[in-house]
Amino acid sequence: VGQRVSYNLLNLFCSIFLTELIAGYSITSLSHEVIKPEGESVTLSCSYDTSQTDPWLYWYRHDPNQAPQFLLYKGARSSTSEHISDKRYTSTTSHTSTELIIQTLTLADTALYYCAIDSTQ
Repeated sequence: VGQRVSYNLLNLFCSIFLTELIAGYSITSLSHEVIKPEGESVTLSCSYDTSQTDPWLYWYRHDPNQAPQFLLYKGARSSTSEHISDKRYTSTTSHTSTELIIQTLTLADTALYYCAIDSTQ
């Protein structure tokens, strides 16, 4: 019997600047708590809404008593740029959503995961 790994995906409204608040950019988690056995993969999802043609979508993990850790960014729509920090992570994007896929889960993957959007580029 393997250990179970749990994930909490927090709703994150990434509206840092007043102009973004006025423009109404938003991102919302579609996965809230996921429990999977070690060795399996997990897919976490967020939907987003923006009028920008080339938003960048980010994923972070947050361990207790530590600063959030950058995992990856990936362009969506007309942007194909990406930067991924670990080969176990992959991401897919569409015009309205993003997914983080974590392969070969370990107990150390237990964390709070955030999705964020940057439409200012």
